[in-house]
Amino acid sequence: MKSYLSIICLSLFLMGGFAQPKKVVADKIVGQVGDKIVLLSDLNNAIADYKRQGQEGQLPPNPECTFLEGQLIQKALVLQAEKDSLTVSEEDIEAGLDNQIRGFINAYGSKEVLEEVAGRTVYQIKEDFRQVFKERKLADQMRGKILESIKISPTEAKAYYNKIPKDSLPFYESEIEISQVQVQPKATKEIEEYCIKQLYEYKRQAEAGIKKFEAIAKLYSEDPGSKENGGQYNVNRTSKEFDPTFTATAFRLKEGQISNVVKTKFGFHILQLVSRAGDDAIVRHILKIPPVTDDEVAASIKKLDSVRNLIVTNKIDFGYAVDKFSDDENSKFNGGTVTARDGSSFLNIDQLDKDLVVTLKNLKPGEVSKPFAYTDERGRKMVRIVYLKNRTAPHRENLKEDYNRIAAKALEQKKQATLENWFKEHLPFYYISIDNKYKGCSALQDWFKYANSN
Repeated sequence: MKSYLSIICLSLFLMGGFAQPKKVVADKIVGQVGDKIVLLSDLNNAIADYKRQGQEGQLPPNPECTFLEGQLIQKALVLQAEKDSLTVSEEDIEAGLDNQIRGFINAYGSKEVLEEVAGRTVYQIKEDFRQVFKERKLADQMRGKILESIKISPTEAKAYYNKIPKDSLPFYESEIEISQVQVQPKATKEIEEYCIKQLYEYKRQAEAGIKKFEAIAKLYSEDPGSKENGGQYNVNRTSKEFDPTFTATAFRLKEGQISNVVKTKFGFHILQLVSRAGDDAIVRHILKIPPVTDDEVAASIKKLDSVRNLIVTNKIDFGYAVDKFSDDENSKFNGGTVTARDGSSFLNIDQLDKDLVVTLKNLKPGEVSKPFAYTDERGRKMVRIVYLKNRTAPHRENLKEDYNRIAAKALEQKKQATLENWFKEHLPFYYISIDNKYKGCSALQDWFKYANSN
C-alpha cells in the first residue's frame, strides 16, 4: 500500500463533496471491510465531484483504484475505532454538517437554489451526509491515535536529509521573516458623518423601492468581497468570521428589513436580511469606508516614528510595540509576525506587496524600518513599521537554514511508514472483500492478499 496520508485526505475530502441528486442506475458493493461496505456509487460520486470542482486534469491514473483504496482505508480505520470504543459526539457531527451546508449555500448562492438543484431539503441533505461525517470523524480519531506518539528527533531528521541525493535537494530563493506594527489612520468626524448620511440615503432609496438594495450595493459598496454579488454573505450566528457587531445586527433584523447604520472595524454599514433559518442567515450589506486625508496619514506616521524611536533605543521591544500599538488583529497576538498562506513565517519576494519590497531592499536583519504609508488589500490607507528578523540567501536545502522544513518532511515520512506498518499488522484480522473487477489495481495488491474475492 502506498501514500496512505494523501489517499485518505483525497478520498475523505471528495466523499464530503456535494454529490448530484441523480441516482446510479445499477449500484452494488465493490468493497467491504468488516461490516463496512463501499458502493460503486460512492466511487462514481467521488470522481464526479472531483470533476465538478474543476480538478479533472488532476485526477490520478485509474481513479477508481485510488478512491477505492481510500475508502477501504477509511472503513478499516472506522472499524478499529469502534473496536477501541472511540466516539464522536452528536454536537461535533452537527457542527460539521452545518459547516458543509454553509459551504453548499455559498457555492450555489442561496438555500433555495441548493434545494432546487439537489431536489431535497437542507434537512434531508444533512441526513444524507450524517453517516459520512461520523465515519470521517472516527477515521480521523483513529489515525490520530495511531500517530499520537510519533515524534522526530534531530538525529532522525539528519538521517532523512543525508539519504536525499544532493542533486535532488530543492532550491530556495531568498526568503525573509518579518514582523510589523500596523496603524490605521482615523478619518475626521465630519468625514464619518458624511459617510453615514450617504448610507441613510441608500437605505431610503431601497425602502422606497427607487432602487433594489443589491443594485445599490453593486454601485456604491466598498467591500470588494461582496460588491459584485450585491453585497451578499451567508452568516452563521456562532461564526467568528464576521465582526460581532455585523453578526448581531444581522440576526436582529426581520426578513427584508434594512438596518440603521452600524459601525464595525471595517467601516460603516447598512444591512438587509434576505432570509434566516435557525443560526444561519443570508444578508446583504453596503459598506462605506471613511476616506482619510494626508493630514491623518501624517499623524499616524508621526505616531509610529515615536514608537520606532522607543524600539531602537531599547526602551521597549518590538513585541511590546505590537501589543500596545498595532491595529492588525491578524498578527497582534503573534508578535506581529507576517505569515504566508500555509502558516509559514518565511516569505519569498512574490508574497510581498510592492511597498514592502521597496522598504526591505536596504534593511538589514535586526533593523526596524521607518514608518511608511501604503494601501492594503481592502483599499484602506494604512501606516506601518517593519522589523526584519531574518533574510536568507538563495540556497540549496541544508540542515542549518532549513532544519524545520526537513524535520517536517521527515516526520511525515515516519508517520506514513507507521500507518503502513499498522495496516500490514491489522489487515490479516479483518474480513475483506473486493470486487474482482479491481484485481488489476496495483494500489490494492496488499488488500487482495487478505480479500475474499467475489
